[in-house]
Amino acid sequence: MHSTQTKSNDSLKEMVITQDPVWLLNHCDECLSLDNSPKPFLNDEQLDIVSLVLISFIQLFNIIGLVGNILSIAVFIKLGFSEPSHISLLSLAASDLACVVLSIWTNLCFIPAFRDLRLPFHAINITTLTGAGLWSFIVRTVAWITAFISFERCLCILAPLKVKRYITPKTTFTAMLLIAALTICPSFLIYIRWHFVWMFYPHLNATILDVIPIDNKYYILLATIVKYICGVLQPLLAFAIVVLCTFFLIVQLRKVSSWRKSVTSGEHRWGQNSEEKPTPNAPGRNTISQKEERLVRLVVVIATVFIVCFTPTSLQLLFSSLFEGFFYFGFYRRIYFVVQLITFLGEAVSGAMNILIYYNMSSKYRFTLRRLIGLENQEQKSKI
Repeated sequence: MHSTQTKSNDSLKEMVITQDPVWLLNHCDECLSLDNSPKPFLNDEQLDIVSLVLISFIQLFNIIGLVGNILSIAVFIKLGFSEPSHISLLSLAASDLACVVLSIWTNLCFIPAFRDLRLPFHAINITTLTGAGLWSFIVRTVAWITAFISFERCLCILAPLKVKRYITPKTTFTAMLLIAALTICPSFLIYIRWHFVWMFYPHLNATILDVIPIDNKYYILLATIVKYICGVLQPLLAFAIVVLCTFFLIVQLRKVSSWRKSVTSGEHRWGQNSEEKPTPNAPGRNTISQKEERLVRLVVVIATVFIVCFTPTSLQLLFSSLFEGFFYFGFYRRIYFVVQLITFLGEAVSGAMNILIYYNMSSKYRFTLRRLIGLENQEQKSKI
């Protein structure tokens, strides 16, 4: 009996390592209970505990992000579309909101107690297409919108007059549409390989909704190409652009700060009426206005938060491309699942923090938000 069970486990391990997608989806429960190594990263009980803790934090930040991004969308619509930055920040808030909604659904399906319910669908497999898969598409959009905002601020510093002629509300709106089209639409090509089907599970004695892949070599090739181009190269390239642009903006802000300190100390040393004090036309004067500087600081903070929160996602994409078994039903499935939850947590934190960043760093946003929720009117009434 023991030898028979050992042979059965060996055959299961072999099938997991070979990653036969049809077999994996039809026997996913055996895969989840299979111990792939003598010393696993986490056993099933520990994995459930870690998952529950991470999912609790994710859902908390998701709720904050849900409310915050809805308010941000309302504020930017109220501010109007005369400024290109309002359009790009509105697009960022809308993308974050979509990520939050998909993350709430996906993480609900990841909760062990929810998975154990007798649902009419296979929670993990269904959410792979309806939740986590779509979430990964929108995250790429968030990455590229952040890259666009950062790059546009860099151009405003390098060539302010030329940029203002070309970066208009119309061109910004067009850029947002192109980013959405190029990051989301090609990714749906992966879906042509997957079908929703009703499948009978003997251990449940029930027929439930599931997904199965079409074993077609052309579909597999197309899905692989799209995966590496849209799923790995696109987000990692956007991440690199954000990092480089943020570094450039930080350097420029330091130059501005140093120049302002030198002007202030010069005025103090020479006196207000001295002919030798620095003037606005003095050599080395930085061309960034105070309004532009405030916007650059806002973009730097947004980009920095994005870099910190998107780093787990970048590592996950990199490891997925380097290690064959680094996926949900693969050899490193436990590590992958924990990293996947951390990526959800990072995006949830990023989406929740944006409203706090806008509120603390933009007086126009703060005033509009307070009027929108009625705080400004109440303060005026109390003064009267």
